[in-house]
Amino acid sequence: MPGLFWKIWWKINNWKISGKYPYEIKKLIIIIAPHTSWRDVAVGLATRSVLKATHIKFLGKKELFDGPFGWWFRWIGGTAVDRFSKHGVVDQVVDMFNSKEEFTIGLAPEGTRKKVDKLRTGFYHIAKKAGVPILMVGLDFSKKEVVLSETFFTSDNEEKDIEHIISFFGQIKGKYPERGLGHLKKN
Repeated sequence: MPGLFWKIWWKINNWKISGKYPYEIKKLIIIIAPHTSWRDVAVGLATRSVLKATHIKFLGKKELFDGPFGWWFRWIGGTAVDRFSKHGVVDQVVDMFNSKEEFTIGLAPEGTRKKVDKLRTGFYHIAKKAGVPILMVGLDFSKKEVVLSETFFTSDNEEKDIEHIISFFGQIKGKYPERGLGHLKKN
């Protein structure tokens, strides 16, 4: 039933997808940006449904899963992490990748809907430690288009990799473009 809802939502709102989803890759980190509005979640859930990629999970603080709505967060694809564990979030997620045959998570590299001065790099360190590729997914509200990049593995040059990521997302207009990542691009 939720899949049908999101497919109808997608059609009514006239969104489209540019790029190809790598179904053949069984372990993957997806970074989705720019994250400027609560509406990004709706576009993300709809995209996941339209792509028939309901295996994609998202991370949430464990407190969300302990409460009365924990079942709902798990049902929509949430995976709990303990932000206060001695075993940090990066290592917890690396362990998840290492313990599963197939595992894909989607993260917002900004970590917030506000304008940021730099990206959080937890996703990068997870990808590097787990040896999994990264897929960048841009939510372009100006075109009503979800843009999928080619996948890539982290290199030995984190600064260059982050520049590549910012270059991709810097051209994409979120719901509130002034909160996007264009200002982080190096000229």
